[in-house]
Amino acid sequence: MHDTDELGVPEGADRHWRHRMIEMWVRRALDYQDLGIDLLLCGQSPLGELLAAPSAPLLNGISVCLVDVADPVRRARLAERDPGQWDTQAIDASLGWAAWHRGHALDPAHRPDVIIDDSWSEMVWSRWTGWKASDPRWHVQRLDTTDRPVTECVDQVEHWITEQRDTHQVGRLTLSPGWAA
Repeated sequence: MHDTDELGVPEGADRHWRHRMIEMWVRRALDYQDLGIDLLLCGQSPLGELLAAPSAPLLNGISVCLVDVADPVRRARLAERDPGQWDTQAIDASLGWAAWHRGHALDPAHRPDVIIDDSWSEMVWSRWTGWKASDPRWHVQRLDTTDRPVTECVDQVEHWITEQRDTHQVGRLTLSPGWAA
């Protein structure tokens, strides 16, 4: 298990940086894959960015879940975290990003410009930009953590992981080799 930000986030990190980092993580996942090890990657890159990463089609399987919380709870948590760092504008931006993630998780046609415009030139957006929300490959499990204790949230994630592994083992994972063809 890794977090995309564990290596640090440089001052002025932008979309290009995020795209290069998701490619770096995909390459690390490929290293783990060669060793027979699964990777659970936590971060803020949505499914569209992951699928557009240059090396993504080399992965044996991809599953994505959005761990979410209701906006009022998110607002309260951010206001309590790192006092002074999260002003109203920063909290509103975080809420906007969360709302965009919810829309993107449901439909690949939901404002793809947010991640595509001014992107890293190596990204291959055409792998999914023609997909519809009904395409079975476009599946993001949403786990709502609002009003749930941490232990229950951990159980939800663990269940999702087990379910995805089982689905992959029986050959029914929709984002398995050949998904980009």
